[in-house]
Amino acid sequence: MVLSSSKKGFGLVVSILVGICLFVTSPAEAASLMVTPAGGTFTVGSTFDVPIYVDTQNESINAVAVALKFPPDKLQLVSPSSGRSIIGIWPTPPRFNNQEGTIDLQGLVPGGIKTSNGLIATLTFRVKSVGQAVIKLLDDSKVLSNDGLGTDVLKHSQSAIYQLLLPPPAGPIVSSQTHSDSTKWYANNNPILNWAATDEPVEGYSYILNNDPTTVPDDITDGSKTSLTYSSLADGIYYFHIKALRNGTWGGVTHFALSIDLTPPAVFTLDITPSSRTTRRQPVVQWSTTDANSGLDHYELKIVPLTQGVGDPTSLNGSQTLFIEVQSPYVTPLLERGRYHVIIRGFDRAGNFVETVESLAIVNPFFKLVGGEGLQIGGAFVIPWLWIWFIFTFLIALAWYTLFKIKRWHHSLDEKRGKKVLPVDVKEQLEELKRYRAKYGQAMVVILMLGSIIFGRQIALAETLSPPLVNVVSRTITNEDIFYLGGETKVPESKVVIYLQNLTTGETVSYEATSNAAGDWFYRHNSFLTSGHYQLWVQAQVGDELSPPSPQIVLEVERAAFQFGVSRLSYASVFLVLLLILLLVLTILITSIVVHGLRGRVKHRLFLKEIREAEESVRRGFAVLRRDINAELAVIKKVKLERELALEEKQAEERLLKDLQMVERYIGREIWEVEQAEA
Repeated sequence: MVLSSSKKGFGLVVSILVGICLFVTSPAEAASLMVTPAGGTFTVGSTFDVPIYVDTQNESINAVAVALKFPPDKLQLVSPSSGRSIIGIWPTPPRFNNQEGTIDLQGLVPGGIKTSNGLIATLTFRVKSVGQAVIKLLDDSKVLSNDGLGTDVLKHSQSAIYQLLLPPPAGPIVSSQTHSDSTKWYANNNPILNWAATDEPVEGYSYILNNDPTTVPDDITDGSKTSLTYSSLADGIYYFHIKALRNGTWGGVTHFALSIDLTPPAVFTLDITPSSRTTRRQPVVQWSTTDANSGLDHYELKIVPLTQGVGDPTSLNGSQTLFIEVQSPYVTPLLERGRYHVIIRGFDRAGNFVETVESLAIVNPFFKLVGGEGLQIGGAFVIPWLWIWFIFTFLIALAWYTLFKIKRWHHSLDEKRGKKVLPVDVKEQLEELKRYRAKYGQAMVVILMLGSIIFGRQIALAETLSPPLVNVVSRTITNEDIFYLGGETKVPESKVVIYLQNLTTGETVSYEATSNAAGDWFYRHNSFLTSGHYQLWVQAQVGDELSPPSPQIVLEVERAAFQFGVSRLSYASVFLVLLLILLLVLTILITSIVVHGLRGRVKHRLFLKEIREAEESVRRGFAVLRRDINAELAVIKKVKLERELALEEKQAEERLLKDLQMVERYIGREIWEVEQAEA
């Protein structure tokens, strides 16, 4: 006893020492990977470098694996440079894919290294379009310790977010009253653009709208107007490029981005766990969708109670709220019993949204344990615990008595087989056999004996392969429960074939189980059964021989939630009335729009006519004023030919020339041409 205790104590001490050594010598997760700079602003068409650094935190490392993801629609990797790097050996060259936006770097550091700012590689990107670009270090990235075990010591990774903008305007200043921010998406495909030049006179503009952010317009003037409207543009990012012509020379180019998205996110469905009709008062709602253009921005939720007297579960301090911003999966607040509509809206960055509505019913459980009282059924009445125990005791006693009778019957069969006790009819057949033997001789006896042996073996085999006994089965389950059954068989370590037939569809499937040395077997299904009515039976199999089938067992797989509540027809009627009301409102609105549009068009024409008349009057007034000024200048010029002008006359001439320049600026070349034509 003393020796045994000392051995146990020594083993305990050794275990503690080994644990301490492992704790002390095991490397701590310490290294960090960093994408630098962590943020910045770059212009479309430019290139910039992104170094990848590692900080080992005083740990020696000998291998690095870096996996990065970048947006391929906004950035293009020009080249990964590994010239100045702590990596000594690249087992595989740096790999990148500009279509998928992935980068994979794997390198070795022979002998290991400790560094706080070790350069792994420098990535050079070119900016393709405006927006926000995230260069993210993926979970596949690793930093391996130089401990001979390849321990991953990566603890922290720093990704980077960059803002990508258009180059600053080098030409006319461009603005838009419909798409004011070049970095945002708009659900408007009819953009209006305005531009203005400096105070210097402009002879014309050249502009173009396309999908290339760096296009330079050609040297052909497109007119001198300062606004433009595009109609019915398709979804996507457009770039407006414009430059101005001054004194016969084209100026710099201004680029202006237009991001258009009229398409809402993809239609999606809601998955309510455990089901849309449940006793759980806080079900979980899950969903997912995508957006092809601007990308998803956020989701909003509203739970609308449909049962009278049930409060709004998403209200804040008792006040009614429209929608709240949520993420998937979403655990609902504690809901009261009743019916609800769960409404989820998915918004993209342009403000478009898609809406999905799912019905939800919170119901009372059919069976509920009431502490101290009993079992509540359907919320109507309660069976006392005394009756429940009495019923269970009676059922257990009945099952025990049935099992006793079956086992006794089996034992009696075994005794009869052991003592070779034959039934009366078999004895009579043997006596008749003796008479035939005396009458026909040995040949017939041999044939009969062979036949009896063959048939006897078949009978014995049939008796040996008796049907398996099913004594446990999941009779009452739902489509959220795993199906199982088990029992006994007379042949140990034999195969048990389980047949399951769906009475609704008629489909029959089979499964297999194997009995142990004692003849016990058990089978548990690996998935859920669909709801419906089933019947099952089992057979024992030894080699190619099958036993007779066991008695059939009826199995009921219930739905986890029953579809009660307002019928579809009632909902359709409500929706039809709402639709008619909406159509009526929409018709009234469209009629009002048409009427006001026609009236506005007439008024707009009258307004334009009045403006043209006023402009014509102003133009003619300036033309007359210019003629008078020219007449006075002609008089002064004639005087200058005869004598030198006095000081007052010179001042008058300067004033007239200055006024003439002002008038010409207001009138312009076009007025002058009209005036010459009229002359």
